Amino acid sequence: MTHDGPAEVILTPERRTIDVVPDAERHGTPRSQFTLWFGANMQITAIVDGALAVVFGADAIWAIVGLLIGNIFGGAVMALHSAQGPRMGLPQMISSRAQFGVKGAVVPLVLVILMYLGFAATGTVLAGQAVNKILHIDSPTVGIVVFGLLTAFVAVTGYKLIHIVGRIATVVGIVGFSYLAVRLFLEYDVASYVGIKGFDIVTFLLAISLGAGWQLTFGPYVADYSRYLPRSTSESTTFWSTFLGSVIGSQWSMTFGALVAACAGDAFLGNQVGFMGDLAGPAAIAFLIYFVILVGKLTVNVLNAYGGFMSILTTVTAFNGQSRISSTARTLYILGFTAVSVLIAIAASADFLDNFKNFVLVLLMVFTPWSAINLIDYYLISKERIDIPALYDVNGRYGAWNFTALACYAAGVLAQIPFLAQKMYTGPVTDMLGGADISWIVGIVFTGLIYYPLAKRTSNPPSSMIYPDHTAMTDSRV
Repeated sequence: MTHDGPAEVILTPERRTIDVVPDAERHGTPRSQFTLWFGANMQITAIVDGALAVVFGADAIWAIVGLLIGNIFGGAVMALHSAQGPRMGLPQMISSRAQFGVKGAVVPLVLVILMYLGFAATGTVLAGQAVNKILHIDSPTVGIVVFGLLTAFVAVTGYKLIHIVGRIATVVGIVGFSYLAVRLFLEYDVASYVGIKGFDIVTFLLAISLGAGWQLTFGPYVADYSRYLPRSTSESTTFWSTFLGSVIGSQWSMTFGALVAACAGDAFLGNQVGFMGDLAGPAAIAFLIYFVILVGKLTVNVLNAYGGFMSILTTVTAFNGQSRISSTARTLYILGFTAVSVLIAIAASADFLDNFKNFVLVLLMVFTPWSAINLIDYYLISKERIDIPALYDVNGRYGAWNFTALACYAAGVLAQIPFLAQKMYTGPVTDMLGGADISWIVGIVFTGLIYYPLAKRTSNPPSSMIYPDHTAMTDSRV
């Protein structure tokens, strides 16, 4: 009889997909949520996100304050989604079937899949540059493909390895970005670049939107990484571990990005990864900084690939009725998703910063109504009582389509249009506000106001959480 060692256990591909994780397979502590989300946010794209607020006109000080407000608000919403994981033991978007119906949940799911592809592709562009610097290769395609292969390997292996990569990213991120921050203050008179512009409401609201948008786009997959925690795990502990890890990590990166953009300007904007290496100083240390960038991007890109696979599978199984797939099919789904994101990265526009800003803000428009509906239903309507077997049955409690939720979702998206401030379209209310984009606030508030009273009358939650019979799980709160 042989026993697998720790390495074999970690590198054994994960078996669970969109099915419930039984109690016997639950493990870990909420501390793992802190390191995963801290590590996922200590990375180059978060730095770019923080830099955007300064690039588009804000003073660095006001940009940092606005980013903090956005990160706190968006982080709270995102962490409320995370707290659902231990209770249900399900990926996030499967639980959306309780609000939208088994097939109706496909509507926001299609947009979620596009989000994952977009973030995976934009992240792969930057990570590919770091790979090229490490390998001393000039071809952008080589770095992108190598990074895609790394992403696929970790995502196929699954949950345990993903959390280990998150822990590594936390440690190297703290060391690497702290060093770069010191170097920035040694190379530039930072104080002379900040506090030189007055407060401007338009750019301040943009900074808030960039911070909030960054956090809110984690919402559709955050519970994927808390669903293995024991059911006895405190919801408040899960919330705070996720919230603090994500907000501290992202704010750290975005603050650094705002300061870099203020001091370096075009030197950073034209070559974000190369600038970090130059700032590091000696070639040996620059090599280590490229490694830090690579590990941080690997962490978050794996989340995109893993979440993208889960979302595609949730979409497909809404129509074929399956709740499990083979390991081979699971691997093929992930490889297919990663391959598409790599191809998009290779063909990515050179106008990276402007496109990325618009990409994040468009995502806000489609995800804030989904987030409002999911959280209001789970915490205020169903009150944490879900009929899990019915999530896989079009003839069950939740049906195929929940037109009430879908109508509220559509209304929440449409209500934001007059408030948009996009490259291709600026709403009339936005013009009246001087260009300030508050569409995401409208999306959350308006959707919540119309959904809650309608769902209160039409929803039919069970009296307690119902788990599948084969798991032998019962609701301990009854």
